[in-house]
Amino acid sequence: MMQRPDGGHGMTNGQACMREHEARSAILAELHARPFLPVEAPRRVYHFAFATNDAEVRADRRALIALCEASGAESPPEDAKFCHLAVGDWELRWEQHTEFTTYTWSTSQDAADPFAHPDPLGEGEIAFLAPGRLVVAAHLAIIAGGPSPESLAPLFKPESLCVVRVSNAAAHMLTDFVAGPYKFTRLLIRMDRGDALRAGRVVQRLLDIETYRTMALLGLPEARRASPELARMECEIAEINYALSQTEGARTSQHLLKRLSDLLASSEALSTRTAFRFGASRAYHAVVKNRLELIREEKEGSYTTVSGFFSTRLDPAIETCNAVEMRLARLSTQVQRAIDLMRTGITFELEQQNRDLLEDMNRRARLQMRLQGIVQGISIAALAYYLSGLTTYLAKGLKDAGWLPKGITADMMVAAALPLTILASWAFMERVRRLSIRAREEEKVK
Repeated sequence: MMQRPDGGHGMTNGQACMREHEARSAILAELHARPFLPVEAPRRVYHFAFATNDAEVRADRRALIALCEASGAESPPEDAKFCHLAVGDWELRWEQHTEFTTYTWSTSQDAADPFAHPDPLGEGEIAFLAPGRLVVAAHLAIIAGGPSPESLAPLFKPESLCVVRVSNAAAHMLTDFVAGPYKFTRLLIRMDRGDALRAGRVVQRLLDIETYRTMALLGLPEARRASPELARMECEIAEINYALSQTEGARTSQHLLKRLSDLLASSEALSTRTAFRFGASRAYHAVVKNRLELIREEKEGSYTTVSGFFSTRLDPAIETCNAVEMRLARLSTQVQRAIDLMRTGITFELEQQNRDLLEDMNRRARLQMRLQGIVQGISIAALAYYLSGLTTYLAKGLKDAGWLPKGITADMMVAAALPLTILASWAFMERVRRLSIRAREEEKVK
């Protein structure tokens, strides 16, 4: 505690000496990044969402800065994801999201009569065209009290009309989710009670529902495009599995292995192509469910609720995307199992080949040993014969010199020395064999 000049005590800023996480400021600001803006009825609102890639995001930022400069408004910071500015009699709410950017134009001029100005672009009221590809175009009219929901219902198509009480029965909402002649989806809010801030929350949440339900449905065309290709791959894996089950030799077929490799590559390419879109559709669908809970819709008479309408149209579309994704995962598992089966067959065949090779090597080694024994025997005989020849020459020399006893001939001496000659030849060859074995052991040659 420290003494204040007025005699009181105040806490020192203990956080001043702490090292702050680099993302702390952004995290704290995120909860307030897209605030609800008050809306005074009557008002007409035109909401657009544009799908944007990296180049379109940069072009969109430049276009927004140019618009701010032209209207005399302050340009948003480089990292801003939200901007609110006045452009003449209009107000613009700009938001940048992960893969789309929204522009919400609103004015109170000529707003008492709902949908009296269905085409502000054609009439020149809104001259600004954002970069990107248009995904959502919604025309929302908000009025304070006035006609009953039943008298407002003829403004919409009866077969898909939804009428609900929202925000704890503070307002009625009517829509048919149908794009009219000017490609706008029309929504009408009749405020029965509540202030401008409550009206602003209702408007923003309904526009979120329209935006995110449209973005969620982007996965459906992708699922429809993937289904024929996926069905073809499912038929092919079924054929391959049938071929594998028929003959044992097919498990090592190079043709089947090539088909499996191509099929695995195709399935992985399809999964990669659709993974982001299907994941995004699930995320957007969850946001739609969340916004439906926040508006606290209540059934009005015999009219369809927004949740009921989505349960018969939006939810099945998302389930279609989920089903295609599960089929892709199941296909990848089946292909992997088939590859494992072929790998097992190849391993088994290699083991059989190795066993046969070892048996052949053993047979060759035994034959070599027999041949070596024969060769060694022949070598002993040849060496003994050579030594006998030398002994013959020696005996004849001794006989001629008279060094042999009387009665002993040179042939008798050679015959008597023959056993010693054979023994010496065997001893010599045995020593050579042992030296050879020792040399192999020293060199670790098996």
